[in-house]
Amino acid sequence: MRDFELEVFFSEWEFKAKYHLTASDMQSMPLKELLAMASDEDRAAFDNLWLGYTQTYGLPALRSEIANTYDTLNDQDILCFSGAEEGIYAAMKALLTADDHVIVIAPNYQAAETIPLSICEVTGVSLQEDNDWALDIEAIAGALRPNTKLISINFPNNPTGKIISLDELKSLVELAREFDAYIFSDEVYRGIEIDESKRLPQIADVYEKGLSLNVMSKAYGLPGLRIGWVASKDHEALSALERYKHFLTICNSAPSEILSLIALKSRDKLLMKNKKIVSDNLDKLDKFFAEFPDHFEWKRPDGGAVAFPKYLKHEQQGDHTCNQFCEDLLNDTGILILPPKIYLSELVRTPQDRFRVGFGREGMDEMLDKFYHYLKKNR
Repeated sequence: MRDFELEVFFSEWEFKAKYHLTASDMQSMPLKELLAMASDEDRAAFDNLWLGYTQTYGLPALRSEIANTYDTLNDQDILCFSGAEEGIYAAMKALLTADDHVIVIAPNYQAAETIPLSICEVTGVSLQEDNDWALDIEAIAGALRPNTKLISINFPNNPTGKIISLDELKSLVELAREFDAYIFSDEVYRGIEIDESKRLPQIADVYEKGLSLNVMSKAYGLPGLRIGWVASKDHEALSALERYKHFLTICNSAPSEILSLIALKSRDKLLMKNKKIVSDNLDKLDKFFAEFPDHFEWKRPDGGAVAFPKYLKHEQQGDHTCNQFCEDLLNDTGILILPPKIYLSELVRTPQDRFRVGFGREGMDEMLDKFYHYLKKNR
């Protein structure tokens, strides 16, 4: 497999750059603050925790609480992983063979295409940039083959923030059902949509071969716990993933399971706090980009904690590419935004005049002030 470009980039810059304006997670918290949310029973469970091996499927109480975040699932429909990435990797490796075919939307989280590409044939279907990043259902229908095993989607989308309509999701399910294909749905940003009317049902609730991916890292803002999960009513598929997990982490961290349980029991409070951060930061980004209409094309995303504004080239800037702009901004100010080269796809053309900004963390005022003065100085 080719290098995971995003992680290579972050390995170099995430903890070195002064201003992280492209973080994809929500504001996190210290352990003490999370433990303050715990019931007496759960605090005692954490304080007296036995640090031995845990169950491969995950702590039963945690699986039960995760199931409560779905409309129709129970604890038997949940398999926990060490973060979302392990869930993606295990699902693709356990379910796909060299004889299969996969459809992946783009742009997307790179693992969604790189891992299946190492196994079988993959077709990319681009979100329609000129149509508000709409999902091209006809293109997916045209890409389906008798051996199509899986369709991989991600809404709210990383990096565009797009959420498709309920009718589009239903059409996708009908197509997948016709071809007996899995739908692997990355739903890690669900729960922090400002307009809740746009929130989609989770695929595991509405499709018998749906695989819902989620994690404590993004909407909940607790990436240090390294707890993710795949939810599905297809227990045969979950069993295949569980057997593959035996070759990976085997089981999850016991302290992380208890801490995730505490967080999920307080999920309404956590998500409300995080939605407020998103809302406030989007207001600030609206105002910021309105100051520079000749530099950027900006539209509020539908959901999630990232957006994909367009960098506009100008005569006075010459052939100053978006990648070069991101590099210059980082070198001159310490502001980290994600350049478009990170989203290069092996399957389809991806926009090379857009960069990713993140708006899920605190500290936006200082970063935008620094960005503002840089642009005023160099415009």
